[in-house]
Amino acid sequence: MKDWIAKVNNRIEQLFEKPWMAKVRISSAITWNLALLLLVMAIVGGVFAFSVGAGYFASLVSKEPLRTEKEMRDLVFNYEETSEMYFADNIYIGNIRTDLDRRETSIDKVSPFVVNAVLATEDEYFREHDGIVPKALIRGVLQDVLNSANQTGGSTLTQQLVKNQILTNEVSYERKAKEILLAMRLEHFMTKEEILEAYLNVIPYGRNASGRNIAGIETAAQGVFGVNAADLTLEQAAFLSGIPQNPFTFTPFTNLGTVKSEEYLADGLARMKTVLNRMLETGYITKEEHKKALAYDITKDFTTPQQRPEDVYPWLTYEIERRAKEVVAGMLAEQDQIDPARLKEEENLRDKYMLLADREIRSKGYRIHSTVKKDMYDAMQKITKDYQYYGQTYSQTVKDPQSGEDVELQQPVQTGSVLIENKTGRILSFVGGRDFAIEELNHATQAYRSNGSTMKPLLVYGPAIEYGKIGAGSPLVDVKFNLRGYTPGNYTSSYEAGLVPAREALAQSLNLSALRLYYSILDQRPASFLEKMGFSKITAEDRENLATGIGGLKYGTTVEENTNAFATFANGGQYVESYIIEKIEDPTGNVVYQHESVAEPVFSPETAYIMTDMMRDVLNNGTGQSAKQNLKFGYQFSGKTGTSEEYKDVWFVGYNSAVTLGVWMGYDQPRSLYTFNNTYMQPSKRINLLWATLMNGVYDTHPDWAAPKQGFVKPQNVIYASFCGMSGMAPSNACANAGLVRSDLFNAKVFLPSKADDSMSSSAVVLINGTYYTALANTPGEFVRRSGGGLNPEFVRRMLGPLGGDPSRLVPKGSTLASGGAAVSFPVNGVAPAAPSASISGNTLSWSRSASNDVVGYRIYNVSGGGQSLVASIPEAGPYSITVGAGGAYIVVAVDIEGLSSGASNTATAAPAAPPPVQQPTAPEQPTENEPAEPEEQPSQPAEPEPEQPAEPAEDPTE
Repeated sequence: MKDWIAKVNNRIEQLFEKPWMAKVRISSAITWNLALLLLVMAIVGGVFAFSVGAGYFASLVSKEPLRTEKEMRDLVFNYEETSEMYFADNIYIGNIRTDLDRRETSIDKVSPFVVNAVLATEDEYFREHDGIVPKALIRGVLQDVLNSANQTGGSTLTQQLVKNQILTNEVSYERKAKEILLAMRLEHFMTKEEILEAYLNVIPYGRNASGRNIAGIETAAQGVFGVNAADLTLEQAAFLSGIPQNPFTFTPFTNLGTVKSEEYLADGLARMKTVLNRMLETGYITKEEHKKALAYDITKDFTTPQQRPEDVYPWLTYEIERRAKEVVAGMLAEQDQIDPARLKEEENLRDKYMLLADREIRSKGYRIHSTVKKDMYDAMQKITKDYQYYGQTYSQTVKDPQSGEDVELQQPVQTGSVLIENKTGRILSFVGGRDFAIEELNHATQAYRSNGSTMKPLLVYGPAIEYGKIGAGSPLVDVKFNLRGYTPGNYTSSYEAGLVPAREALAQSLNLSALRLYYSILDQRPASFLEKMGFSKITAEDRENLATGIGGLKYGTTVEENTNAFATFANGGQYVESYIIEKIEDPTGNVVYQHESVAEPVFSPETAYIMTDMMRDVLNNGTGQSAKQNLKFGYQFSGKTGTSEEYKDVWFVGYNSAVTLGVWMGYDQPRSLYTFNNTYMQPSKRINLLWATLMNGVYDTHPDWAAPKQGFVKPQNVIYASFCGMSGMAPSNACANAGLVRSDLFNAKVFLPSKADDSMSSSAVVLINGTYYTALANTPGEFVRRSGGGLNPEFVRRMLGPLGGDPSRLVPKGSTLASGGAAVSFPVNGVAPAAPSASISGNTLSWSRSASNDVVGYRIYNVSGGGQSLVASIPEAGPYSITVGAGGAYIVVAVDIEGLSSGASNTATAAPAAPPPVQQPTAPEQPTENEPAEPEEQPSQPAEPEPEQPAEPAEDPTE
């Protein structure tokens, strides 16, 4: 080896000794010096250019803040994600309405085909670079400077992520410089897998099969192919990975949710082939996989349009959305250290936080869980749709505000219902209306209407029992009155029940007795009970208005509020506010909101039990009998019907120990539900049947709620006690003798009948037009009954109270007093009664009734021969004829309660008697032994008349 090296060196030395090498040495020196000079100039120029470039770059990013790792990570992961809605029991409903659907996923739940396709197409050197690829940047800059038509781009996945999440899409060198800086910085804070996962969740993918904008690989997989991202095939992954370069062009669906035509679909298919080619070039797939994928018909994998949740469950999704915003608004206010209660009182503050909450639920990927049971909700919607007896649908012609043309609008009878679990307040199901396309208003939660007589238990009977004013059977006065021009009436306007037990008045929904009872407690401000039970629109006028007692609220109430209030009775007097949002989770499953039910005492357990017992009678023998008869299962419910003025609203609210179901029916533009044909039943019958049918639906899906095994338990202080049915006080001997002692439930803590009854006093009475009245001192004795009992004037004054009324109505119907002499004072007028008229047929004298209403009887006089002798005194009850002697002349005089006599009637003369036939005298026949002689004929006396009973109304009174 050494010899060989020596030989080479000798050869070189010989070469340099040649003559021509001198010239070569001179040229080489010059060239070398020039090369050195050029190198130095290049280095200096490069340094200068780099300095200028660096300075320019620094100026571009000078205003970009130096973000911390946390700030950058928060920005990167702060992408909008669609919130989801659920039925109870974690049953998926669908997404909240948004302009962009996105569902987050993790990188381990994404098909490897997707990852490889994205890297091959978008960032071949993703695993190697530190956020940027210098070669790609230089290429991009040169293309931009030279205005090249072929723009290949130079952004890595990291840069694209920065552009989408931290910067904007603005096209400028400043934005590009910031993008480069932040991409390099982001690579220090995040792993490659985190960057790739964020990118796949952020990137847009055009439209789904329903025509909605989508972003994120999970949303794209489900929206385009109907599969999860983890299950995407090579062909599907290649197609989706090509879309983000130009989502509008490459998406396969139109905004109407239809597949594009072949012409417009071709661009997306060509892009898919490009992706497959890049995957082959970069070694992610084999030639066999490439060939097979190119031949695959991807269009057959496209999924079909899915109905949006707002199309399938319009009222439910809108209600969940509305309630979720209220919940989140309260959460955001608390985060700002603002009392959420202020949102109900300050409109501007509420508007601000509701706007923030709206953005929050549409972009934060919440999982919103409701209380609504899917099977029960579906059953109630079907029942509502199939029900045949709503009433007549009207048409209304209005002008279209946009076209100015006349259009015809349908006005069907609408309905709303709510089913609430008593102890928790959970809304288990509801019905928002009949047709969302006709009317979007949720008639269960947002329509305010008069609640009619369903108000009576809440505002009248419940508070009256709570105050110790009455017991379940205490007598109430159902007598007409006039209060400063306000003259209410019962369902049958002419009907007055007189004295009526409270439970019967409630069962029959009598207005007069309810209003009188309400008037007696009005100074104790019973409207406060409504406020405690969630009635949201009580006005100062409502608190003072007597008509509020029968549903006359200025703004009305909703089905939810009304039903929730009745659930208070079912829940032992504890009010638990109704709700729909059970909990809200963030995208990672952390619970950010959990509803907690709070029971607020409103009525005592004793009052609640007594009211429940009283309202059983509504279904047993009152206005709710039809509902009970139409239940498919035997169970005892308590409840109340209601009808507003002119049948504009009809209600039924019924409950058991587990749930309360409230149902309303009426027109959106209030008008009478009463139709005068045989197609539909009476409005009260319709609502009874609809309530029963809905409750049957509850029984079909959840019999444990419709017919719970555990009923109501009577509190210890609720006892049965006896009382006089006239006064409600402890029974007296007179009350017992009259057969008026009753027993019913009382709350021993606040009221038991203890003071002796004072309703009756012994007195002489007279009968006028079927009613007994106390005789006056100057009432003629022959018309007075001495065995009767009268009404104590103090009792009369106390029962009628300041509202007054006809005292004769205080005599209980069906009692022995009604036929045996109970009486009240008759209003005298000091005027003699009108004379009757008389006539004779044969030996029978008849006369007419006097036209006066205070007549107690009639006197018949014989005026033959110029004299006047009293023949008979007949009481006002009759009879109105007697037998008189032949040939006599007679007059009739009416006598009133004051003893004043009318003028004489016309004179009626009987025909003279015919002369007897002449007969031969015969010996008198002797009676046989032991055969008594026929007694002499005794003059007949008029029979004691039966008292005339007042006529009952033709139909049972309801509301």
